[in-house]
Parts: sequence; structure tokens; C-alpha cells
Amino acid sequence: MTVTIDVASAFWYAACALGALAVLVVLWLIVSKVRNFVASLHFERSDRAALRQRWAEIEQMSRGGGEMNRKMAVLEADKLLDQALKALAMAGTTLGERLRFAQYKYPDLRDVWWAHRVRNQLVHEASYHLDAGLAAKAVRAYKRALLRLGAI
Repeated sequence: MTVTIDVASAFWYAACALGALAVLVVLWLIVSKVRNFVASLHFERSDRAALRQRWAEIEQMSRGGGEMNRKMAVLEADKLLDQALKALAMAGTTLGERLRFAQYKYPDLRDVWWAHRVRNQLVHEASYHLDAGLAAKAVRAYKRALLRLGAI
């Protein structure tokens, strides 16, 4: 049995597949940028400026050194996310309820749940130790959520 392979056709099919993949990636990037732009329309300029200023303070606090600064940064980031969700009129009486509600419109917010659980441990467990790496990771998670909402 003899198998012949047309090299030119194989390259052509591979090029088409890579081209289609590139088009899908570009479309995905465009859709994500448009979603972020539309989300940012919900906040007025003055609100967004105040949220950005508060976020800058939180980031400075998280880099300030010392466990207490790291804990305060996580707590304040959690409060800022809650404030942003309230500004978007998300239903619920607690941040957890608002997050659950907001996930229907912003599925990416699922990624911030673990940071909210870290915040809950800080509040409810007096001896909870927050190391620098975990604090930085939590603050980054809150930042991604706030950026996704268009708050900062």
C-alpha cells in the first residue's frame, strides 16, 4: 500500500487552520474590549475617579509592608468591590449576595470568591495570618474584578 502526501496541500490546510484560529483570537479580544467599555459606561467620571483614587490608596497600603497593612488592603479592596456592585444596583444585602447576582451578567467575577473568603477569615478568625504572597494575590483578584466592572 502506497500513501502519497501532497505537501503543498498539507501546508495550505495548516495555514487555513492557523488563520481561522488567529481570526477567532482577534474576535475574542474585540468582544472582551467592547464588554469592558460597555461596563465602564455604568460609572460616571467623578465616581470612577474617586474609585481609582481609593484603589491607588489600597495598592499603596498593600505594598506598605507589615501584616496589618496587608490585612487592611484586603478589607478595603473588598469594601470597594461592594461599593462598585452597589453602584451598579446589584441586588442583595451582603457582598456575597451581590456577587452571586452579578455573576449572571459578569461570569468573570467567580474568580474573586476565594479573595472574599480570605477577607471573611480575616474578619472572623482573630489569629489568621496573612502572608505577603496571599495578600498580593487577593488584591490582584479584586483589581481584576473592579476592572471587569469598569469601576477603575
